[in-house]
Amino acid sequence: MNRVVITGIGVVSPLGNDPDTFFRALVEGRPGIRKLASPWSASLALPMAGTVDVDIDAHFSKIRRIGLDRVTLLALLAARQAVSASGIALAGTAGENAGLFWGTGMGGATALEASYHDLLVNRAARLKPTTIVMAMNNAAAGQIAIEAGIRGPSYTYSQACSSSAVAIGEAYRAVRHGVVGTALAGGAEALLTQGVLKAWESLGTLANAGSDQPETACRPFAKDRSGFVLGEGAAALILEEHVAACRRGASILAEIVGYGNTTDASHITQPDAAGQARAMRMALAEADLEPSEIDHINAHGTGTKVGDVVETRALKDVFGDFAKQVPISATKALHGHLMGATGALEFIAAVQAMREGVAPPTAHLWHPDPECDLDYVPLVSRPLARSFNVMSNSFGFGGSNAVLVARRYRAASL
Repeated sequence: MNRVVITGIGVVSPLGNDPDTFFRALVEGRPGIRKLASPWSASLALPMAGTVDVDIDAHFSKIRRIGLDRVTLLALLAARQAVSASGIALAGTAGENAGLFWGTGMGGATALEASYHDLLVNRAARLKPTTIVMAMNNAAAGQIAIEAGIRGPSYTYSQACSSSAVAIGEAYRAVRHGVVGTALAGGAEALLTQGVLKAWESLGTLANAGSDQPETACRPFAKDRSGFVLGEGAAALILEEHVAACRRGASILAEIVGYGNTTDASHITQPDAAGQARAMRMALAEADLEPSEIDHINAHGTGTKVGDVVETRALKDVFGDFAKQVPISATKALHGHLMGATGALEFIAAVQAMREGVAPPTAHLWHPDPECDLDYVPLVSRPLARSFNVMSNSFGFGGSNAVLVARRYRAASL
């Protein structure tokens, strides 16, 4: 089996548009939740979201923008960063040994909603001819492959909130088993449309206003939590076979050592602690690690009434007596829930926490829920006593559970 290392990362998020800015904002506890500027936002109970502040015009020509949904634009920006940071060249024959593994929950939601508006409100006789290729779920993957020159296998995973974690896990497996030598993996989401937000609002999973500080509405593991705040963004990683990365002199950021993927098979929206626990155990077993060897966890931590309690139970089941000793961060409180992109973004947060030796805070955790009684690093960041192995949890509707484990890179045993 090949060792699989990370040689490049890219981030476009509500907390900043590069990995260092993103992680610094996390550590400092700066919220990326902002008031929506759209005219229809007044129709929302909580007109807030984790929005990305990026000058799209500076990165894409007008003619290029015409055929790309916002989700694809964000995906391309994150992928460009990861490729550039890795220093890898994928053009020509090198691209034939590279694969693309991408995650998204709903694909081009902006283009799709615009088409419905044109058809049903404006009574347009003809929709934009680019509507299909902008809205399809694999649009981002296709555009990244074209731009990066990736000619190996390409996969788009749509597994709700675990989509991009699954994409990274499957990319890890492909490199580990020699299917490809290099993989670009990650995910993107841009769901801040009226229809999508009203649908989530109707489901009852979005946080309510209930505060004079609406940017603090998402409060994972808190007694007064009421749900999550939707966000947008993208995150990407370059994964490489270890020996090849060393031969080309790549700067290695971390090594992926474990991946667990399970399905609850119990309820389409209600999470199951047993399914989550199985995924964590699978990832630990593949990493050949005991629970006590995990130094930090980035929790799924959505801030929903049911979800946080279930995840706490799953963590206690897997980690036993050690559960209360491992520092656990729930970063959605600051960047929002990026749905299909959240797994990749939070895995990068976990890797950065390991590299920097500091656990980001679970913000707004002023009143911990007695049922969520683990060390959720409340309010302020904290230095890690050890930072060798980290875990990132991603759990999605449909009962999809994906867990990733990374360790500090050690150069021995090429």
